[in-house]
Amino acid sequence: RPALRARVVRVAVDEDVPPVSIDPVLMEQVFVNLLENVIKYAPEGEIDIAAHVNHAARTLELEVADRGPGIPAGEREQVFEKFIRLHRESPPGAGLGLAICRGIVASHGGRIWVTQRPGGGALFRISLPLSADALVPEDECP
Repeated sequence: RPALRARVVRVAVDEDVPPVSIDPVLMEQVFVNLLENVIKYAPEGEIDIAAHVNHAARTLELEVADRGPGIPAGEREQVFEKFIRLHRESPPGAGLGLAICRGIVASHGGRIWVTQRPGGGALFRISLPLSADALVPEDECP
């Protein structure tokens, strides 16, 4: 938290996001790892965190986006491998944070990936499956 005090962090959660069955400690670790990466590699600019339901895919979609340099297209899959660090001159680290994120998300039946954020920066996306009883028909959403 102290490292985020000087940053603008916006959180947007759609009203129709249902409760999900997750391990809260493990999913908290995913967000801690993602936010630590933002602090390391995007030292300035706003951070956007969002959650919404993808009714067609029956998934909960989570996003963490920054305004840093982003990750080159050819290296976006590599960053999720163990011991991989794209910026050797960056603050210390073992290169395990995103690999841990991928393992945790996969253990929940989901997936995590990174794309370029429109306007610049990295956009990490997490997709988690929703149970059938967690979904309200889209036409009944507020």
